[in-house]
Amino acid sequence: MPLNSSKDKIEISQYILEHVPKETEVTRIEYEGSTLAVYTKKPEVLVEQSNLIADIVNFIRKRIVIRSDPSVRLPENEAEKITREILSSEAELTEIYFDPSLGEIIIEAKKPGLVIGKNGAVLQEIIRRTRWRPHVLRTPPLRSKIITHMRHYLHSETKERERILRTVGERIFRSKVFEVGDVRVTVLGAAQEVGRSAFLLQTRESSVLLDCGINPGSNRPFEAFPRLDNPSFELDSLDAVIITHAHLDHCGLLPFLYKYGYDGPIYCSAPTSNLMTLLQLDYLDVVGKQGVSAYYDQKDVRETVLHTIPLRYGVVTDIAPDIRLTLHNAGHILGSAMAHLHIGEGLHNIVYTGDYKYSRTMLLEAAMAEFPRAETVITECTYGGIDDFMPTRIEAEEKLTAMVNSTLEQKGKVLIPVPAVGRAQEIMLILDGYMRRGLMKEAPVFIEGMISEATAIHTAFPEYLGREVRHSILHDGVNPFQSDYFTIVEHPNVRQEIIEGEPCIIMATSGMLEGGPVIEYFKSLADDEKNTLIFVSYQIEGTLGRRIQKGLTEVTMMNSEGKMDIVKVRLKIGAIEGFSGHSDRKQLVNYITHLQPKPERVILCHGEKSKCYSLANFLERRCEIQTIVPAIMETFRLL
Repeated sequence: MPLNSSKDKIEISQYILEHVPKETEVTRIEYEGSTLAVYTKKPEVLVEQSNLIADIVNFIRKRIVIRSDPSVRLPENEAEKITREILSSEAELTEIYFDPSLGEIIIEAKKPGLVIGKNGAVLQEIIRRTRWRPHVLRTPPLRSKIITHMRHYLHSETKERERILRTVGERIFRSKVFEVGDVRVTVLGAAQEVGRSAFLLQTRESSVLLDCGINPGSNRPFEAFPRLDNPSFELDSLDAVIITHAHLDHCGLLPFLYKYGYDGPIYCSAPTSNLMTLLQLDYLDVVGKQGVSAYYDQKDVRETVLHTIPLRYGVVTDIAPDIRLTLHNAGHILGSAMAHLHIGEGLHNIVYTGDYKYSRTMLLEAAMAEFPRAETVITECTYGGIDDFMPTRIEAEEKLTAMVNSTLEQKGKVLIPVPAVGRAQEIMLILDGYMRRGLMKEAPVFIEGMISEATAIHTAFPEYLGREVRHSILHDGVNPFQSDYFTIVEHPNVRQEIIEGEPCIIMATSGMLEGGPVIEYFKSLADDEKNTLIFVSYQIEGTLGRRIQKGLTEVTMMNSEGKMDIVKVRLKIGAIEGFSGHSDRKQLVNYITHLQPKPERVILCHGEKSKCYSLANFLERRCEIQTIVPAIMETFRLL
């Protein structure tokens, strides 16, 4: 019989020691998060015998990683020198750095296949001669500052990172006190509203938080933040936080948990880890410039980085004694994930979709719709209203092209407010493609805000992108994000030249006009009827973008001298919903009805009240699926 989570570490360690060759010289076996790390003085022996490790994994039903004992690793400078000697110049090595907490030497090269070698021969030589475990990455076409900073910070905090991983592992694999049962979900946010997503999943044994966002459309804490005052929410008993994607309405309050003592793990995809750090730091910058006190600071963001455990799509991971997590592509933004939660040994399965797109786009593949089991589905319904049918992607692209061409022909300027992550990159691909094919008038495209940094993170994870752009970057060596049409605005001093210059397209953050460089462009361009403001993303109720979209003709805004000005809104306003990273009504219904297997229960969230109830009525009547529209602070027993 396989060992289960009630078996203690000593028994599992004894089993491993009995089944590995004595010459490997195992020094210790430790939990590192959800993984068992086997430290050995001769790691190459076990690496060469991968079938043996696979057999052990199948028996103990826990993931194993082989690490070299720190005592046998060469100093970093020597290991780097030897690695460079081993690698062929044809591999086009660009960078080598180390992660001492994992015993890994990370090798970036333009041709990673040559770093690996035939049947992994080159990697095995690196292990044998340096005693560091190689982790090979393809050199990204664009360098990301945030990835570099996070990497250096983790390197500087190796001992703390090791402590965190050991503590997480011991907590995950603790002996269960209670029988599995009483599966409950408490809604702390995103109930009959868009924003502040947060759901508390509890069993008798465990407690997991799904997302921890803010509502950017509200300045009142009671409405802007999740209801962490709920009696069911206890920070000390929280086993894990799962973040589905990097938008602030799903991760914006996460560092707040560390400010008040949370010491547990965060699980998300690797791109989400980088993107949410970028957006959280930008959030602090924006509220600081607005003179508003933030509810956490950069120290809390750094703690978030230290406690984040990135997961790949499709990898089953223990996150609590009775809960396993698997992330799947959600098609919303880079790294966005649906969380499949397997509770007990087949007792109950939950799919928490986060935000998702059930169709392919230029940037991403469609959301995953097949799971081993899924009794309960918690799904967004941002566009769940009866009239929420988006145009096709081609129709949306043609509408954007027509609006851009019309404005440029009238010698006007096009201002496109965009979220830095997702929509910005999608629009960049469209502008570049249509101009190159001669379907859109050629004009300079100025890009400002975090867009260029977010784009660099996209190029660092090409495997998460849609097949065409992925193939272009990996195989054709063509990076569409580096088009000659694009000009990155490096300094605010350039803005006035752009505003006074020739007809152009300006892409700037933020997407809802709630701050960021787009505000400066808007104030200068709003009074001219030749100009056009084009919304390409969802405008949350209460935001300036939503009010302008509804017909607001005057806006009171602060000028550079700190005085209030009245800004007349005379420029043309356009909104194109077809670019949304959310599914429309038809896609939502198609997704739920095509889910394999068919769920027993659907819980609707992340949508305005009328949209939630409209979709719920349809699913109950037409699809015969039990559908719940929860209220804030409501708790549901699923089992």
